Amino acid sequence: MKLLLCSQGITNDSIADALFALVGKKPEDTTIAFCPTASNWVTGNKDWFIDDLIDLRKYNFKSIEITDISAVDTEVWMASFERADVLYFEWGKTYHLMRWMNESGLAELIPELLRNKVYVWASAGSMVTNPDLDLKLSQIIYEEEMTETESIDWLGLVDFYFLPHLDSVYFQKMREEKIEQVAKTISRKIYALDDNCAISIDWEDILVVGGGKYRIYNE
Repeated sequence: MKLLLCSQGITNDSIADALFALVGKKPEDTTIAFCPTASNWVTGNKDWFIDDLIDLRKYNFKSIEITDISAVDTEVWMASFERADVLYFEWGKTYHLMRWMNESGLAELIPELLRNKVYVWASAGSMVTNPDLDLKLSQIIYEEEMTETESIDWLGLVDFYFLPHLDSVYFQKMREEKIEQVAKTISRKIYALDDNCAISIDWEDILVVGGGKYRIYNE
């Protein structure tokens, strides 16, 4: 299983190098299926969405195919995913993305796709790999899912919680003191990363890359 869990995306060369090391191909030989489903729920200015695509484009990938699992039939998005070397899930609303992963059937297909794909997850895309959606994390730290009362099935690809956007101006409660308070009520390890960090997972090997700021709780 090869995952690259990003806070923001491919924001620097160190994270890009980690991606291509996982893929085992040169950028010009690497294809991406870019899934924007999580961002559909977010309204207003989406310059961050455009910036993420620009960040990808500058690395000269062979192709970047946009594939929305909530917009097309299974055979359409599945064909796109099968063609790709990298499956990239954009950020937005975590609960919305996971709901569509479950409803579309993608969640059940993930283990098979993991056999020969590298998964890149940005923000919400990274959080769906968690063991579950801990509502305290989403509601207290990110002020999201405020109307939800229970978790839905999560991917559970990792045995820790991934928290993106440490010290971000867009998430005022994503600060060390607030995370420490919530971490006391959770037994699992928590990784909190800023937007210049990512976690590279190559089967059993887990490495924080990118050179930004990160903190680990409940070690």
